[in-house]
Amino acid sequence: MADAPRMSSNRPYLLRALYEWINDNDLTPYILVDARQPDVQVPASAVKDGKVVLNIAMRAVEALDLGNDGLSFKARFGGVSQFLYVPVAAVIAIYAHETGQGMMLPPDEGASEDVDAVSAEQAAADAEAEEAGDDRTPPPPKGGHLRIVK
Repeated sequence: MADAPRMSSNRPYLLRALYEWINDNDLTPYILVDARQPDVQVPASAVKDGKVVLNIAMRAVEALDLGNDGLSFKARFGGVSQFLYVPVAAVIAIYAHETGQGMMLPPDEGASEDVDAVSAEQAAADAEAEEAGDDRTPPPPKGGHLRIVK
């Protein structure tokens, strides 16, 4: 049997599809990001234990671009607008904030798998605790979570 052709990563396509699905259901899309990955540009104050949870809802960000290599957008932190860039490889999960429904993204072949499995809901709850003064974000959901299924 001949070798299968090398395909591009499916991660950006999964991100865009899940982002659209979450929006179509009038929920708030959040991403869990490994902030230790190269080229991640997020406010250091938002990072906890090497990870950051970001609200990427249309009402929360400006100029969102879900490209094949990364996500870029402007968001406010502490009342200050900042440019953020997250390589697709750094996105651990995308989920609906209200329900926890979403997906842990599969690693690309050859990608580092040293990211420990973290509940997206717990990461969101941790981020919420730090953002207590931000009135754009609802309180963390009761129930619903992501888990790795093998």
